[in-house]
Amino acid sequence: MPQLAFDIGFFAELPKLQPPVRRGVLDTWEKFSRLTLDQVRKDKGLRLESLEKAEDKHIRTIRIGKFWRGVLLAPSSGETYVLLRVMPHDDAIAWAVKQKSSINEVTRAVEIRDAATLDEITPAYERVAAASPKERLFAKYSDGELKALGIDDETLRQARSLVDKEQLEVFAPLLPQDQREVLQYLAEGFPVQEVWQDIVAPALQASTEPVDTQDYETAIRHSGARIALVSASEELREILEKPFAAWRVFLHPSQRKVAYRASYSGPAQVTGGPGTGKTVVALHRVKHLLGYLRDGDRILLTTYTNALVDALRSGLESLVEDPELRARVDISTVDGFASRVVAEMPGAVALRPLMNNEEESRWGKAAKATGFTGSAQFLVQEYRHVVLAQDIRSLAEYEAADRRGRGSRLSAGERPLVWETVERFTADLAADKSRTWLQTCAEAARLLEKEGPQYRHVVVDEAQDLHPAQWRLLRAAAPARPDDLFIAGDPHQRIYDSKVSLKSLGIKVTGRSVKLRKNYRSTQEILRWSTELLIGRPISQLEDENRNETLLGYRSALHGDGPAVHAAETEEAELDALVAQVRAWMEAGVGAAEIGVSARFNKTCARTVAHLKAAGIPAALLRSADAADGSETVRVGTMHSFKGLEFRCVAVIGANDGALPFPKAVTPPDVDPKQHETDMMSERCLLFVACTRARDSLYVSWSGEPSPFMVEAGV
Repeated sequence: MPQLAFDIGFFAELPKLQPPVRRGVLDTWEKFSRLTLDQVRKDKGLRLESLEKAEDKHIRTIRIGKFWRGVLLAPSSGETYVLLRVMPHDDAIAWAVKQKSSINEVTRAVEIRDAATLDEITPAYERVAAASPKERLFAKYSDGELKALGIDDETLRQARSLVDKEQLEVFAPLLPQDQREVLQYLAEGFPVQEVWQDIVAPALQASTEPVDTQDYETAIRHSGARIALVSASEELREILEKPFAAWRVFLHPSQRKVAYRASYSGPAQVTGGPGTGKTVVALHRVKHLLGYLRDGDRILLTTYTNALVDALRSGLESLVEDPELRARVDISTVDGFASRVVAEMPGAVALRPLMNNEEESRWGKAAKATGFTGSAQFLVQEYRHVVLAQDIRSLAEYEAADRRGRGSRLSAGERPLVWETVERFTADLAADKSRTWLQTCAEAARLLEKEGPQYRHVVVDEAQDLHPAQWRLLRAAAPARPDDLFIAGDPHQRIYDSKVSLKSLGIKVTGRSVKLRKNYRSTQEILRWSTELLIGRPISQLEDENRNETLLGYRSALHGDGPAVHAAETEEAELDALVAQVRAWMEAGVGAAEIGVSARFNKTCARTVAHLKAAGIPAALLRSADAADGSETVRVGTMHSFKGLEFRCVAVIGANDGALPFPKAVTPPDVDPKQHETDMMSERCLLFVACTRARDSLYVSWSGEPSPFMVEAGV
């Protein structure tokens, strides 16, 4: 019986397809499941067609809708076809005639390359290389080393024509995916052994038989890294309706080996830039752990914001069908978990959480009472970064505290007065039955350390913004055993001031830490533009704050247009330009709910919603009921609230000087120069996070002078 499988390239483009086209894909799959192969070839509705002047007779097209065609790998033997892309009719033909399939003699997997374009440009690059004084990009690697990594003769010729990484970027979208990744890793300086372990080994199919380069049926089944075989129409329907569900049937080998490793001997960590699938891996890890729970065991799945809690809950529902199994997973923010721990203790008294904008004034009041003459801002940070971070509970402990990393000096003689002010601040809060969120986390950690853990496993998403007090709580939530903590995060997306060393807190992930480098969300063009905001800036690792993280080797699987930028004279003109951009996206077939608009301030978001509505465009604030009910509206929210979300098209507005960085969010250098640098990096990361929410299109605008961050990045 014939079968229609799906290439990862189709999954990557799936969010762009409108519902009628997705239904056409489902209808096509169902026809394959009920017809014979001969009937599929002759069916007038499917219109399976060969192509004139095609590079590969195995590449054919099939009718998906009135104006849409699917591009298929249709081997002459076997009964499995692979849907590579779905495109408008003319685009599909133009793309299909250039493609060529092959079977890799090392990995035994199917590969697709743009052979026509490669054949056209390679001779020109060879002539340039011959006349260039530069050393060839891959000169230090022998042909044998490259072939052992799966580089075939065609790609080897092209690789030998390159003299720099910029030229490789031109070739990259045209090359077979695995071979492209091998060359990109090598170009970034990764050693051959690491490239083998990260790229080749996970995709390798062990066999003693010689590779049959014409046996596509077997090769397709050896291509689990990129080709998914869907067994039921209900499964495909869910994938088409909810693109996230594609991850039920596809994980890149580098992701799968992390998520489904049988066991880790202690805490494990996965890091990676935006869109690399950290959250997906965390959810798959939960699914794996659920299969081994004993009676009474439970899992805590936690993240930073309520919006992300909702996203995790939806993702887990897509991944784990059994409601009884899902019921053994508690999904909560860390602060929400802390509040529950404290509230459930005998004799607990309900305390009001202190809002962030209240805290500084309360410190000012405490300082006035004790006679402390320093700034309230200093006290806020001292309490957060020293007292709570080190779990200090007495004057003696504070006098002995390590203040390295704090840019404000404090003599031994000044510490007693600061501690007196801390005690006044906490006493005043207790009298008002109030508590900061971090105080709640610290109290919950102490209670769990005394009463014992509540979970067998803890899985942490968006880990980069958690404070040491929150980490102590999570450490106390599960016993120190194999598979106790599984941590997913990206230091480059740290938008709150919570640098932390897991190592210093007894959470040791050395030897159990994996970095994902491939982005599956944003195009390479959007990614390259966004990373320019951070290049050259030191970013502390999660594991050890004294070591820096790097974006080395970070790349995208997708290609498209680069970001559009717009400078306006006034805020009103900027909003008018936004209306024009949103209309252009919608006229191009993008649904309103697939569009996100992000700004630095709540007041800008409110004005934006009003302006879009006045222009006849449905819009709602991200956290409003209108947005929560799934209605077809453009979502508008602050950059902080966009954390962890994604949209097909994103507009980042108000990216002007005075907003990024926002002066009130940045400690003055004369108060604390080191904190000033940290705050500036948080503001820079905030813009990076907002821009990397975009999948296909990014639009950035400002009125007046642009943010200095963009000026520094060369925008």
